[in-house]
Amino acid sequence: MILKTTTKDVRFPLGKGAGSDAIHRDPIYSYAVTYLHDDSGHTGTGFAFTLGEGNDLVCKAAQFYAEQLKGKDIEELMANFGETFKQFSNEQQFRWLGPHKGVVHLGLAAVTNACYDLWAKKRGVPLWKLLTDLSPEQIVKTLDLSYLEDELTEQQALSLLIQNTVGKEQRKDILLKGYPGYDTSIGWFNYSDEQVRENTLRAVDQGYIAMKLKVGSAEAERDIRRAHLVRETTGDAVKIMLDANQQWNLPQALKICKQLQSMNPYWIEEPTHPDDILAHKTLADAIAPTKLALGEHVPNRIIFKNYLQSKCAGFIQVDAVRVGGVSEFITVSLLCRKYGIPVVPHVGDMGQLHQHLVLFNHISMGHEALFLEQIPHLQQHFVHPVQIKGGVYITPQEPGSSCDLKD
Repeated sequence: MILKTTTKDVRFPLGKGAGSDAIHRDPIYSYAVTYLHDDSGHTGTGFAFTLGEGNDLVCKAAQFYAEQLKGKDIEELMANFGETFKQFSNEQQFRWLGPHKGVVHLGLAAVTNACYDLWAKKRGVPLWKLLTDLSPEQIVKTLDLSYLEDELTEQQALSLLIQNTVGKEQRKDILLKGYPGYDTSIGWFNYSDEQVRENTLRAVDQGYIAMKLKVGSAEAERDIRRAHLVRETTGDAVKIMLDANQQWNLPQALKICKQLQSMNPYWIEEPTHPDDILAHKTLADAIAPTKLALGEHVPNRIIFKNYLQSKCAGFIQVDAVRVGGVSEFITVSLLCRKYGIPVVPHVGDMGQLHQHLVLFNHISMGHEALFLEQIPHLQQHFVHPVQIKGGVYITPQEPGSSCDLKD
């Protein structure tokens, strides 16, 4: 039974230039952390991610939700978690601040993720194993599918999971091989050209087969020069992604994306405002076959549904600490499976949690094991930091979701 709940505002300033992009020039990586303490001595840890200011507001929202879990048994809670999620995300007073977005939804993410962590710890297994051992019926009971009735009913979600039990055992090979990673730290926005070149060579030497460069400069020539620098350094075999972090308006994006196509990007990420689905559709049609990746600022399953319906997303970067936590991450992943769109989660140092979720997506849903972003800035703060060797994530074995922070 959950006896006590607490929240904690933790912030980590980064080194010079690290974490910078076209919008966020001096980020402070921060977590709004929720702790659920139960009567067996286990503590569930979950968090949402921010870049500093406002992190305390997320903590306050998380505490509001967490307090309502006192006295509940985690097994009983998770047996029908979809109903709890629906009730929380439609809480009448908080809903005015959303709905299903902003500070209140980030707070819900922290609490949801703490529930899944406690559930896995109580069973003594890593989160990926907890999820992959659940039956399709048990998975669906953890989801809120409201507002998706036109695309993903409960019966359709169940059918998708049942269909993908075929080949499930073979796909568990990924647990031994490790999940491929890609390196985002080669090309933060404020890094010099020489630093980008050195980082690129290091990443290739470490075994990475994919990496990402930040673009979105005031002068397009800088982006084009640096993109070609990375391509010339890696050769053609390495996948290179370009991330504009919403810096361009549509006319700018149409112009520069066509110029950037000359270095053969694997995807162009967040070219413009995340709420402008029609602009993404216009751009996607204009630069095909180059694909767009998006999702790190998309707050909920309903907007992801609209992106998928408009057929402008080549890759979906849903983030379990941006949407309402693990539950909504799984819902979005099911939608993507229906549309045949790969899920490549955003990882602003949240690989701790997402390393579990991509294994579940691959093993239980049949998603392609493409790769998972790797950003290492906060690894020293975790009790069980992600382990990457030869460019692949080593499968975590400790109970829970690997999100416990050091004191």
